[in-house]
Amino acid sequence: MKSLILSILASVPLVAAAPRGCVAGTEPQASTGQAVYFITNGVEENAVVAVPIGADGTLSGGTTTGTGGQGSVAVDADGQPAVPDALVGQSALSLAGMNIFAVNAGSNTLSMLSISADDPTQLALVGNPVDIPGEFPNTVSASEENKLVCVGTTGAVAGISCASFDDETGLGEMDGLRAIDLGQTTPPLGPLNTVSQVFFSEAQDSLLVTVKGDPNVNNTGFLSVFPVEQDCGASAGNASAVGLKPRGRGRGKGKGNGRHQVDGPEGGAGGAAVDMVAVLSQTDVRSSPDGTAVLFGSLPIPGTNNRVFATDASFGATILEVGADDSASLVASQAIDGQSATCWVTISELTGTAFVTDVGVNRVVEMSLEDASIINILDLSENGNPGLIDLRAVGGFMYALSPGDGAEVGPRISVLDISGGEGTATEVQNFDASALTGAEAMGMAVLE
Repeated sequence: MKSLILSILASVPLVAAAPRGCVAGTEPQASTGQAVYFITNGVEENAVVAVPIGADGTLSGGTTTGTGGQGSVAVDADGQPAVPDALVGQSALSLAGMNIFAVNAGSNTLSMLSISADDPTQLALVGNPVDIPGEFPNTVSASEENKLVCVGTTGAVAGISCASFDDETGLGEMDGLRAIDLGQTTPPLGPLNTVSQVFFSEAQDSLLVTVKGDPNVNNTGFLSVFPVEQDCGASAGNASAVGLKPRGRGRGKGKGNGRHQVDGPEGGAGGAAVDMVAVLSQTDVRSSPDGTAVLFGSLPIPGTNNRVFATDASFGATILEVGADDSASLVASQAIDGQSATCWVTISELTGTAFVTDVGVNRVVEMSLEDASIINILDLSENGNPGLIDLRAVGGFMYALSPGDGAEVGPRISVLDISGGEGTATEVQNFDASALTGAEAMGMAVLE
């Protein structure tokens, strides 16, 4: 992966704009989460790892629960397994309420697991894994408000597919694939020219997708935006059949499931109440913001509703703005000196900043949510990890996964104390996870 990224065009134009701060809110209080989760991505059997968080923010113990599916690993330019970035993406699992959703890249399925209210490390499958109409699922996002989960696939059959979910009965059937023509293989040749991440907007009214380009062959990456719509059945056709039109979303509107009264004949009263279900539009808006090339991990910037903090593996990180027409434009960008592949990001509500990681450089870079400028660089080279991938910040702590090198260095989780606020991150633990998983591990989620 490192050699591919280093071959990307070095001179990507950087654009800066006047910063715009986040909407002011109450000051977050330092706290700890309950448990961290990631997937083993095991080729023979995939599993979700759950590790409890102590009162001091540190990790200990842990459990593994099978997903009922199999993992897989992308290949690099030499045809070798592309570890430690096995799935060439961010968000291999997603939390919604007390449920976890995990991709099974080898069996092309999605699993749903429930979290025990008594013990956050005790998980149980809810129903059976459901088939995905694509190959090599590598990223997932679930919306508790919409009861909707969407998956990105990045193999020979690539695209986006979604399903509704229920806490008791589990996952519904995945809907039709919204194709993304990558010309890939299964497993994919990565990391370039692959789907990076799917994630819901802050208002939960759209699904955003980042897709990596390949500047070496003049292939441009893009950000895709799919609106979330309301439907009174399993399809838009069903909505028309009962006299309703599928309703598109406005900013902050048109979310969730509920009841809708259908008028009787000739618009009279007395019609039946119809269950409204959130579905994802089959149509998206794709845009390639100037100055971007290899968009990777991304998250909505809290309080803005239309801004996204996105890494770009070719140089560092950006801030994008999604307009009323769902097209994206560049607000600001920042190169990170000495980077190998800046790919993953988390945002801390406590510090009001973003933190990004690099699979080839063992450090965490803290960046501004206003102009993407660098606030602090925490060098972690002394702990012996080769680099970091997925990470999450909750309360006063942050957790970053290092799958290891598959040989001498095993998988670990760097635990950082960020309770002092902006610019104060320090490592308090380098948790050894080798008894729980191997070098194919991916994803990171934290139950608050």
